Amino acid sequence: MIVLDNVSKVYHGHNVDNEVLRDVNLVIRPGDSIGVCGANGAGKSTLMKLLAGVERPTTGRISRTMSVSWPIGYTTAFHPSLTGADNAKFIARIYGVDERELLAFVSDFAQLGSYLHEPIRTYSAGMSARLAFGVSLAIKFDCYLVDEVTGAGDERFKVKSEEALHERRERGTLVMVSHDTNTLFRYCQRGAVVYGGAVTLYDTIAEAADVHHRLQSLGARAREVERADAVA
Repeated sequence: MIVLDNVSKVYHGHNVDNEVLRDVNLVIRPGDSIGVCGANGAGKSTLMKLLAGVERPTTGRISRTMSVSWPIGYTTAFHPSLTGADNAKFIARIYGVDERELLAFVSDFAQLGSYLHEPIRTYSAGMSARLAFGVSLAIKFDCYLVDEVTGAGDERFKVKSEEALHERRERGTLVMVSHDTNTLFRYCQRGAVVYGGAVTLYDTIAEAADVHHRLQSLGARAREVERADAVA
């Protein structure tokens, strides 16, 4: 289980404080498959980093009783001067898994060919995402976090990614962020909406998607009114 108790996240900039999330209370239970909806900049990726422990909350508390992956697609943990293989082996040592088995899985899954033994700095964004995806799936987590990565790679890789995610969803917990609500419908049963610093959980992904689309429509109308007033 992952429990967020009155969690807020504030980024401190130059003379500006940006409160991305405010007093969030959220419970993710074993077996949940949750699709997270929200506009650009709403705080979806920040939420994922907090769930993973990549970032700490400014206030509040997060407790975990299950192992959680880093956000798949989150590649900044890789050292750019090391090869993909060396990065993978380093992560294997951190998590206490067999290096050879992990590297064999990543080599087969990520389809990087000889680039697996080249420095990360030579990778395209898609190649880095595929490496991160492969390394994440090679380690058995109780909960997998997925942040906009299933589109990386060719059609064969996409099919392989979908099959792997469905398999892990069946035996574990999945939290997914995607701008494409159709993707969320394929993987998730429940939904959450990030809006105005709040995170609201819904029983179905359909309900969450409907709320998200209505909020975006209201925002678009409000912007049109503001533009009209400015012109007048």
